[in-house]
Amino acid sequence: MMSGTEIDIATEDGTCRASVFRPTGKGPWPGVLFFMDGIGYRPALFDIAERIAEHGYVVLLPDLFYRAGAYEPPDPKRLFTDPALRAEWHAKLFSTVSQDKIMRDTRAFLDYLATDEDVRQPHVGTTGYCMGGAFSLSAAGFYPERVAAAASFHGARLATDDPTSPHLLAPKMKARIYIAGAIEDASFPDDMKQRLDDALTDAHIAHTVETYPAKHGWVPSDTPVHDPAQAERHFQALFGLFDSALRA
Repeated sequence: MMSGTEIDIATEDGTCRASVFRPTGKGPWPGVLFFMDGIGYRPALFDIAERIAEHGYVVLLPDLFYRAGAYEPPDPKRLFTDPALRAEWHAKLFSTVSQDKIMRDTRAFLDYLATDEDVRQPHVGTTGYCMGGAFSLSAAGFYPERVAAAASFHGARLATDDPTSPHLLAPKMKARIYIAGAIEDASFPDDMKQRLDDALTDAHIAHTVETYPAKHGWVPSDTPVHDPAQAERHFQALFGLFDSALRA
């Protein structure tokens, strides 16, 4: 099992810690930018990044909550079941992330991947989980010349009336898009799924939008709703997307 190397990336707003995971052997390999979920930077995400790297990708996993300073991720099981803890966590951390802030950061992340000798240029893939799903799709709209494939898993609020809703960026995208929602997920109801699918179709974007028989948060192994079978399905879908867009 490989392990990530922690680095610091200078952004417009400070210094973002990140981990880089590399395949074994000789590169260069395609690059992947991994947008984390709202639980925070932690070992369960490192495991996902390692699995992607083992498939032949250089994976950059930044700590998107770096603006909040040092923090300890909460126990996911408590976060999922304790409304008071969830509200406290949201108030403390989520004010430090927004589309505007994370897309500014993304320029620095992409610049890092552009200078890494192990990364094949110029195109990269993105993947995101929960809150990171929206950022993964947004990156495809903000940086269409760089992002050739973008995935979102149990992403939330992907097609809303908010002016920063990711679906509004569809006309700017050039990437292949894969989106997997959860059946039991109030943040991704059927009407939102249809609205997102329609936006991508109207923009003539190659895409898949589907729903897994799982609960919101099913991919990371440390959540109480982790579903091993559906998590494996997620990996196979992600590899199919990346291989077709970044290895062709």
